[in-house]
Amino acid sequence: MPAERGIIRGSVSRISGPMVVARSLRGARMYEVVLLGEAGLLGEVIRLDADTAFIQAYEDTSGMCVGEPVVATGESLRIELGPGLLGSVFDGIQRPLSLVEKQSGPFIGGGVMVDPLPRDKLWRFEPMVKPGARVGEGDVIGQVRETAAFVHRILVPPGIGGIIGEIREGDFTIRDSVATLEDGRDLHMSQKWPAKLPRPVRGKTRSTEPFVTGQRVVDCLFPIARGGTACLPGGFGTGKTVLEQSLAKYSSADVIVYVGCGERGNEMTDVLLEFPDLVDPRTGGSLMGRTVLVVNTSNMPVAAREASISVGATIAEYFRDMGCAVAVMVDSTSRWAEALREISSRLEEMPGEEGYPTYLASRLAAFYERAGTAECLGKGITGSVTIVGAVSPPGGDFSEPVTQSTMRVTGALWALDTSLAHRRHYPAINWHRSYTLYADLLSAWFARNVGQDWGELRGKLLALLQKEAELQEIVQLVGPDALQDEDRLLLESSRMLREGFLSQNALSAEDAACPLDKQRGMLSLLLEFHQRGRAALAAHVALKGILSLPVREDISRMKDIPYGEFPSVRDSLAKRLETGFDSLVKEAKKP
Repeated sequence: MPAERGIIRGSVSRISGPMVVARSLRGARMYEVVLLGEAGLLGEVIRLDADTAFIQAYEDTSGMCVGEPVVATGESLRIELGPGLLGSVFDGIQRPLSLVEKQSGPFIGGGVMVDPLPRDKLWRFEPMVKPGARVGEGDVIGQVRETAAFVHRILVPPGIGGIIGEIREGDFTIRDSVATLEDGRDLHMSQKWPAKLPRPVRGKTRSTEPFVTGQRVVDCLFPIARGGTACLPGGFGTGKTVLEQSLAKYSSADVIVYVGCGERGNEMTDVLLEFPDLVDPRTGGSLMGRTVLVVNTSNMPVAAREASISVGATIAEYFRDMGCAVAVMVDSTSRWAEALREISSRLEEMPGEEGYPTYLASRLAAFYERAGTAECLGKGITGSVTIVGAVSPPGGDFSEPVTQSTMRVTGALWALDTSLAHRRHYPAINWHRSYTLYADLLSAWFARNVGQDWGELRGKLLALLQKEAELQEIVQLVGPDALQDEDRLLLESSRMLREGFLSQNALSAEDAACPLDKQRGMLSLLLEFHQRGRAALAAHVALKGILSLPVREDISRMKDIPYGEFPSVRDSLAKRLETGFDSLVKEAKKP
């Protein structure tokens, strides 16, 4: 608490749901955290008018009375960062839910104050610099093995630097000093940072490496770069939550920060129950070993929901500063925007489109701007934050403000389609409405690391799907039998691509995630079937004979082949495909 200001005390004069008006708080600062009422509820100043402060409460204000005390803490909402983050489950203001349950039971009570990180746990600190070394902000001074698969790098906090006078090795808590600078300042294993202030970097750089998701429709058709952003809009039942959970499980990120923002309690319960039991395909251990969950369900206070995505972004930036590739999954920003709308209406601000505040677009842009590949403050450290934000447009209407504002600031659109979901096609990403701005940027990486023909295969797939959409309009008028054989072959090939390549089963051990080389092998063989079919038709082979080839069904089921067996099975299928078509052409040439 700033000594020069002293303690500022006021009293509650008006209460409107999560919005509290307090008098006699002259000297309080914007976004300062205050303690409300006898219970000491956490709140944040969001407007000042002379000595009157308008405060959004992070907790339920039921039972609070006018006249109860209000105390300004002198600090903004700060996030504690250090060993112990991975595997933790926090609420929207970084209170660990396991400790909250012990203190207040299954429902969060008012005024519950718990430390975000364990205070008494000992961590083995290994120094990485020696006394006399000059360190600057963001430099690594040591490391702690936080989990079996993750080494936590201890960083010099931003704004601090100097010459190491003493550094210690051994077992310490996060409150203990592990190093002392020559000017007497102590360095600890933890640090704090304001949630709504992006952590500083030397600069942002353009990434040419993809954020690999394991989802074929994304990696092949609509990839994003590491440090990129993606909008994932979809109506009720289109699979947003399942897709984001699949990305969390199988993506190429080193650390996952999953923010459940205003979602239904039963969905978040599934996440909390499933994640600890999931096996991390990268390490063989629990997926929670590289995951941080920030949980704010729909029945929790809206102010904490508004803060939750900032908490998730700050945690992600901290791991980025260690040199990690971090992915932030937000489900969903529509619930966050609804919290903004509710708070704005209680402040009696001028409403914008559909009642959302006029600053909705700038707030969304500020959040997504926290993504990117960055040259961090530490010497020689580069990290990235990739953000995938789900949007829940009412009735699946993509013209509503949250979806439109998100599309303006993100680099990829993965548009979920209700009709695809009704046909049980998952991920229900509509390949006609979706797009990516990263394809050209990543083309050289895919050509170098997956195959020189990757871009050509992707182009052929898009062309086939577009042609199919045009033919479907004709089919609806005259029926498929009126089409020529080549067009009927194209429809069948497109069906095979849709069912055998673009759709995936999130519950299948073999198909939940697909490596890039398997994707290329599947796509090339499916496209080869269409190409050989066209050549066979030109050689006067009957379409019925092409569609009756036994290998056709086997090609359509390639996604169920285990990854270790795929190369040999794919070669066998390619040989059978060649032999089958050669036989049909020879038969057609007989007199």
